[in-house]
Amino acid sequence: MKKLMHILLAALALLLLTPSRAGAEDLDVNSYIFGHIGDAYEWHITTVNGHHISIPLPVIVRSKTTGWHAFSSAHLAHGEAWEGFTYDENGKVAEIQPDGTLVRPLDLSFTKNALGLLINGVILVLLVLGTAGWYRRHDGMKEAPRGLAGVVEMIVMMIEDDVIKPCVGEDYRRYSPYLLTAFFFILINNLMGIFPFFPGGANTTGNIAVTFVMAMFTFLAVNLFGNKHYWKDILWPDVPTWLKVPLPLMPLIEIIGMFTKPFSLMVRLFANMLAGHIMLLGVIAVVFLTAEMGTALNSGLGVLSVVFGVFMDVLELLVSFIQAYVFTMLSSVFIGMSRQHPQHE
Repeated sequence: MKKLMHILLAALALLLLTPSRAGAEDLDVNSYIFGHIGDAYEWHITTVNGHHISIPLPVIVRSKTTGWHAFSSAHLAHGEAWEGFTYDENGKVAEIQPDGTLVRPLDLSFTKNALGLLINGVILVLLVLGTAGWYRRHDGMKEAPRGLAGVVEMIVMMIEDDVIKPCVGEDYRRYSPYLLTAFFFILINNLMGIFPFFPGGANTTGNIAVTFVMAMFTFLAVNLFGNKHYWKDILWPDVPTWLKVPLPLMPLIEIIGMFTKPFSLMVRLFANMLAGHIMLLGVIAVVFLTAEMGTALNSGLGVLSVVFGVFMDVLELLVSFIQAYVFTMLSSVFIGMSRQHPQHE
């Protein structure tokens, strides 16, 4: 413990004696934060001596006048134009009109978030296949799984026994594949979003389009497979008749509730993951924003920022699991509500 304290004190002394070279004016906080959490047509890896190292991604757009175009985003680097397209002020691909104005085309480009989803999907498939491969080679009734297969089995049993089974009810096995897939998919995307190096760093679950699709799957599972009692409670609930006719007040409220449930799933996951990334990036930005406030102050706040940043990273790991757990639990509850039966049966 004493050696660790000596190392920390030595590191702090080194920071205090190191002259500050970075200027606060060199950092645009908005561009720094939103550049990390936003989508892009390239995957930025690092910057070496002012040179940006990035992976260009395919740009696929359809112009109303010239049809489909497909090219590498490297052609649009540094604000250049290619085949009549360039970046607009929001960093989106736009078509240059004859009068010089920019118009957004139909954009089906393979962006950073799309590549991140593909990579995370491959990781999920490899995780499942690796666990299944262990069970093909071993007798699960006689030998307990070890390593990664053991961790996956523990999580699967916890989610199925503690969440899916009690929330969904008797036919929980029918929905377990979707709910377990949703849990692991969200968890992997959350964890990869925290990892700062390629292939991590894509803010997929902090993108509302991704959480919208996840919530839509739950919405379809609830309403396509809901039984007659579920629809009766929506269209003709057990309330006084004057609340249903002539003005269908309660049925209208129930129908609105059908859409607010997936909406809450979408916004909850999106907002929590996005806020976590913004807070972590904001803490790191303190080091650069205080560069011109004096070496001692900058170094002291730098050490505090690093310590707090590590704490935020650990907290983000917990939040990543909690958000996947909450999404799965609420989806299970909503599905269970659509499969309920009258108490007298």
